[in-house]
Amino acid sequence: MMAPTTDSAGSTEDAAAARASLETLRTEIAKAVVGQDPAVTGLVVALLCRGHVLLEGVPGVAKTLLVRALASALELDTKRVQFTPDLMPSDVTGSLVYDTRTAEFSFQPGPVFTNLLLADEINRTPPKTQSSLLEAMEERQVTVDGTPRPLPEPFLVAATQNPVEYEGTYPLPEAQLDRFLLKLTIPLPSREDEIDVLTRHASGFDPRDLHAAGLRPVAGPADLEAARAAVAGTTVSAEITAYVVDICRATRQSPSLTLGVSPRGATALLAAARAWAWLTGRDYVTPDDVKALALPALRHRVQLRPEAEMEGVTADSVINSVLAQVPVPR
Repeated sequence: MMAPTTDSAGSTEDAAAARASLETLRTEIAKAVVGQDPAVTGLVVALLCRGHVLLEGVPGVAKTLLVRALASALELDTKRVQFTPDLMPSDVTGSLVYDTRTAEFSFQPGPVFTNLLLADEINRTPPKTQSSLLEAMEERQVTVDGTPRPLPEPFLVAATQNPVEYEGTYPLPEAQLDRFLLKLTIPLPSREDEIDVLTRHASGFDPRDLHAAGLRPVAGPADLEAARAAVAGTTVSAEITAYVVDICRATRQSPSLTLGVSPRGATALLAAARAWAWLTGRDYVTPDDVKALALPALRHRVQLRPEAEMEGVTADSVINSVLAQVPVPR
C-alpha cells in the first residue's frame, strides 16, 4: 500500500483536528445553554452542509441564546432580526441610500450580511418579507437594483417560530419550508435541567454576557472548511442512496399526507446523514445515520391531511411509520 502524499496526509490531519474542535462545541455551549445537545448537533450539521435551520419551540427555551452561544464558540459574526408584521424586505437585505455629499446612491447592507442570521419569529412577518430571505438562503447573495452582492461565508439562517401561537402569524409556505435543511424542535427542559438553569441564574449568570459565563471560541471558519471538505469525501454506497430514495418515495404514498417529500428533501437527508456520519468518526454512511437525521430533515417537508391531523397524527409519527416499513439495506 502506497504511503499518502503530503497533501492528503495534511488534509487528513486538518479534518481530524476540525472534528476534535467541533466535538468540543457541546461542552462549550453547555456553559450557557442547558440540555440542548441535539439542537447544537443539528446546527453544526447544517453548517457542514451549507444549509439552514428552522427552530421550533415555545418562548423561553433558549432558542436565541443557543444561536448566540454557537456563534461565540465558533468565532462567527451573528445578527438578530425580530420579524414583525411591519418589517420590510429592505430591513433584512439592505437598501440604496442617497449620499448628499457625493450625489450618488450607495448600498447600505442589511443584517443578512453576517455569518449566523437569527430570524426571530419568522412567521410573524408577511410573505413578501419572508420571501426576501429566499434568494439569500438559496443563492447566498442579495440582489438590489439589479446588482448581486455575495453574502459572507459561512452563512446560516436560523429561523425561530412558536408552535402554539397562531394569532397574527403568517405560516411559512411549503416552498420556503423546503429551503430549510433541518427543522429542529426545542423541547422544554427536564426537571433536572430546569433546576440547573435556575441555579445558574441565582449564581449570577447573565445570558447577555456570554464572555462572563466563560464561553470561548473553540473552533472557527478554517475548521468548518476542513470539515466540509472531509464530509464531501464521505462514502455513500448505492444501497444507502436507494434507501434514502425509498424513504422519501414512501412518504408520497402515505394515506395520511397530501404532500410527501420532494427530491430536494431526499438530497437534504443524504447530505445531513453524511455530515452526521463524519461527525461520529466514520468515512461512510450507514442506515442508522439516515434514520438519525430523518425526522429533522423531513418533518417540515410533508403536509398532513386535515382528517389525519384531527385524529392526532403528526408528521413525526408518519415518518417513523415509514422508517419502520421501508426495508433496511444489509
